[in-house]
Amino acid sequence: MKENNVDCSSASQNITSVDFARRKTLSALGTLGLLTGVVSCGGSGGNNAAASSAGNSLSSSTSSSTSSSSATGSCVLIPSETQGPYPLTAILSNSAIFRADLTEGKTGVPLTLKLRLVNINSDCSPFTYASIYVWHCDKDGVYSGYAQPGVNTVGETFCRGVQDVNENGEVVFTTIYPGWYTGRITHIHFQIFLYNDTSTSASVTSQLAFPEDITRDVYNSDLYSEHGQNTSVSSFAADNVFSDGVTYQIASVTGSVSEGYVATLDVGIAV
Repeated sequence: MKENNVDCSSASQNITSVDFARRKTLSALGTLGLLTGVVSCGGSGGNNAAASSAGNSLSSSTSSSTSSSSATGSCVLIPSETQGPYPLTAILSNSAIFRADLTEGKTGVPLTLKLRLVNINSDCSPFTYASIYVWHCDKDGVYSGYAQPGVNTVGETFCRGVQDVNENGEVVFTTIYPGWYTGRITHIHFQIFLYNDTSTSASVTSQLAFPEDITRDVYNSDLYSEHGQNTSVSSFAADNVFSDGVTYQIASVTGSVSEGYVATLDVGIAV
C-alpha cells in the first residue's frame, strides 16, 4: 500500500454538534428496550440526487455517464458481520468524531452515504433513538488509526465518523468511494448503538456492499488508477464476508464518477 500523508488539522472541523444532555437521557432509556434482531429493508430510502464534491478533487475520468443500481428486498434479518481488524472503537469517546464529513482532505470520487434505521416490530417505521458509527478505507485501501503493511496511520481518523439518527431515523455522511485491500471486496463497516450510548458494546455490527458494476467504473477512473481494479477478490462469491450473499446488505447506488454517488441502505432493528 502506498503511504498517504494526511493533514489531520481539519479533523475537528465540520463536526456535527451533539446535544449530550439528550444523548445521556436517551442512553438511560436503553434499559427500557430490548434488541431482538436486525433487518434490512432493501436500500430504498433517501433521494437519488448525486453527491456533491464536498471539497474532494476529481480528475478527468473515462466514465462520466450516469449509472444506477438498486437493491430489492423487504424487512428481513440482515447478517451480522465481523467488525474486522480496524474498528478503532477507542475514538468513540472523543466528541470530535461525531461528524457528517469524514474526508479529512482525502481525495476520491465523492460519496454521500445514507443509512436509515427502522423498527421491524412497527411496520418498519423510523427508529429515532440510536447512533451509527461508520468506517472504511481510503481510495488506496488504507485505514486510519493503524500500522498496516507499508503505511502507518496511527493517530489519524479519516473515513470514520458517528452521528445520531434524526427524526426520520436517518444519518447522512459525506465521504469518498472506498478502495480495496488484499482479501476483501469493496465495503463499508457500520455499528449501531441503541439509545445513543456509544460507551457500551454495539447492538449491531454489519457491513454494506456496493454494486460491482459501479465499483468497476470507479476503479477505472483516474483517481483510482494507481491502485486499479481489485486483483485480490473479484466477486462477492470469493469474498470471505459476502460469499453467503449480499441481498440484504447491498446499497442502492445512483450517480456517476464525474458527479459523485449516493449510496442508500435501510437497516432495521426489532425493539
